[in-house]
Amino acid sequence: MSLLESLQKDMVAAMKAKDKAKLSTVRMLKAAVTNEQINVGHDLTSDEEVSVLSRELKQRKDSLEEFKAAGRDQAVADLEAEIAVVESYLPEQLSVDEVKAVVEETIKAVGATSKADFGKVMGVLMPKLKGKADGKLVNATVKELLQ
Repeated sequence: MSLLESLQKDMVAAMKAKDKAKLSTVRMLKAAVTNEQINVGHDLTSDEEVSVLSRELKQRKDSLEEFKAAGRDQAVADLEAEIAVVESYLPEQLSVDEVKAVVEETIKAVGATSKADFGKVMGVLMPKLKGKADGKLVNATVKELLQ
């Protein structure tokens, strides 16, 4: 079952359950996937679908930080619910230890020794971890290990 079919099925289920929060989030996700499909001009591959979902998740997490800083508790609660829905469609996220192991392995494979090799490591690493780990976590781990 493709992501669009899954979103459509979940949208109908949310309508029947009168779950407005989930319904609006699923509608936004479906619109984002459909727009991306129109932009590229073909059905999305699973990697492209994960990329769209990751982008949507990142937008919500960025907004969450801003709302927390502004003290907007209701908006924070709404966004946390949306984040949970988006995460349910993404592949299982790697733990901090798993990310660290992949980063260490990549650093050895690339032969990186200093912060100057940061871009080289990230260029090899991000395609491996796309959709499986948060970019901020990967970035911080690489910086830490290249110290």
